[in-house]
Amino acid sequence: MATLPLGDIDLYWERRGEGPRLLFVNGSGSTIESSAPLIDAFARQFEVVVHDQRGLGRTGVPERQPAMADFARDAAALLDHVGWDTANVFGISFGGMVAQELAVTWPERIDRLVLCCTSPGGEGGSSYPLDELTTAPLDEQIQIWTRHLDARFDDAWLAEHPGDRAVVELLERRLAQPKTHEQQRGEWMQIVARRGHDVWERLGRITSPTLVACGAYDGIAPRSNSEAIASRIPDARCRCYEGGHLFVYQDPQAMPDITEFLQTRSSTAAAGAPPS
Repeated sequence: MATLPLGDIDLYWERRGEGPRLLFVNGSGSTIESSAPLIDAFARQFEVVVHDQRGLGRTGVPERQPAMADFARDAAALLDHVGWDTANVFGISFGGMVAQELAVTWPERIDRLVLCCTSPGGEGGSSYPLDELTTAPLDEQIQIWTRHLDARFDDAWLAEHPGDRAVVELLERRLAQPKTHEQQRGEWMQIVARRGHDVWERLGRITSPTLVACGAYDGIAPRSNSEAIASRIPDARCRCYEGGHLFVYQDPQAMPDITEFLQTRSSTAAAGAPPS
């Protein structure tokens, strides 16, 4: 069990795989455990460092409400801790927001950046306000989540697409799982921080090659938000995939494109660097 003391919390983190360095930044309410399939997919080709974000999983819940800058500082502190001056960064959903905050604050530390199904905030557009779901009955939460995960997800679609039906069933089990007061408090802190996310005016500070990837039917982080991000980053491209908020699982071309982009060497890439 690896933990990094950060004053107000102990940050839990793991290292998996071998290859180019990759910092994996997780999404809303997600932990290393719940995202294991995606993390392991990257670990087959990269040396992945990933952490449970503050308030979630095996990382402590802070006493005070964190801001997005605190989540980004955690990521930077983890890079320091493992001895990585630079690394590739993959951020998904909320993790994409954290990755943006990291990249505009410490652009020199990122070799290549992938931002998946995320939003810049401000005039560039925000993701769906998850705080509106926290007080809704469970059945209503499931209905809203299902409708926004992928605009095509109705009874007829799910009946004909067992893979998507399995995704919804997994979501239902996750939402129905009992949580302690501390778990609820940690998740709420993330939601509050997410509500204040806005890097729109600072995106031009990002200097790394950037891939912004989105799902065509995403109702959580609409395609227009990804297009807006790409329009503000000097060396960015935007790719849209057949799917919704979870397009990385839905479109078989998504992961090959993402891994190919991350494996492309740049002048500061860490591929083949000596172990730290």
